[in-house]
Amino acid sequence: MKMREILERDQTVFSFEFFPPKTESGWDALTDRLHKFEALEPSFVSVTYGAGGSTRQKTHELVCHIASNTSLDPIPHLTCVGHNEEEMAQILQSYVHAGIDNILALRGDKLSEGDNTSAFAYAADLISFIHAFENDSFGIGVAGFPEGHPETPNRLVQMDYLKAKVDCGIDWICSQLFFDNLAFYDWIERCKLAGITTPTFAGIMPIQSIAGMRRMAELAGGSNFPAKLQKRLYKFQDDPDAVRKIGTSWAAEQCADLLDHNVRGIHFFTMNQSKATEEIYGSLGATSGTKLRNPQ
Repeated sequence: MKMREILERDQTVFSFEFFPPKTESGWDALTDRLHKFEALEPSFVSVTYGAGGSTRQKTHELVCHIASNTSLDPIPHLTCVGHNEEEMAQILQSYVHAGIDNILALRGDKLSEGDNTSAFAYAADLISFIHAFENDSFGIGVAGFPEGHPETPNRLVQMDYLKAKVDCGIDWICSQLFFDNLAFYDWIERCKLAGITTPTFAGIMPIQSIAGMRRMAELAGGSNFPAKLQKRLYKFQDDPDAVRKIGTSWAAEQCADLLDHNVRGIHFFTMNQSKATEEIYGSLGATSGTKLRNPQ
């Protein structure tokens, strides 16, 4: 289902993000867990791509597995780095054959080693290429960065980059993870000032461990971890279960507040785990996506 149809159908969009497991045991664990995500009836799920397309084949396999074996609607991530136009056309054609309706188009992270050359310098270039492919076969989403992008410290220039992607023709924006809702709301207002009114989904990742928080800080450069949150976590840093509960509770508080502010959607970075997402859904009373459908 194209994203514009999902937005027409769902009053509030809930979605989950998975990454392709690198091991057979990880693959089995995720595929066995998919039924738990199905029970939550999300609007869609997305599958990451890896730096430089490093998980390209695994991404494709997971997307096709989800499309063929579950009721979930998968959206693959697709990045610019390391691809020429012929390769990109082949990837898009494979998704047409698999019945995939949407693509999350990203510039992508560069590989620390290897070939980073690309026919597409920016996500906007990739978006234009996708639109020209097969008579506009796909709905297209992009990433947004409420607290800034580490490679573009100038926030005004960063907004120009987002506007360039929007002007190429997109259906939704998915935000980078954040832990301070006020930063997200301010960013939305700045987007409006720039003429960006595209439906935007808030990226939420429940902290499940102190080590996990530190990895998030490395991967999501620029994201702020509020002092209030850190105080709660470090007070119980020697109790892993308490840390997990605090991280889940904080994310649930974020989600409740976002819904109170009529956010268009919430996108959960699940790290392939369902428990925290299930608990947050339960706290919101959103145990089934059917409760959030627009009236027919």
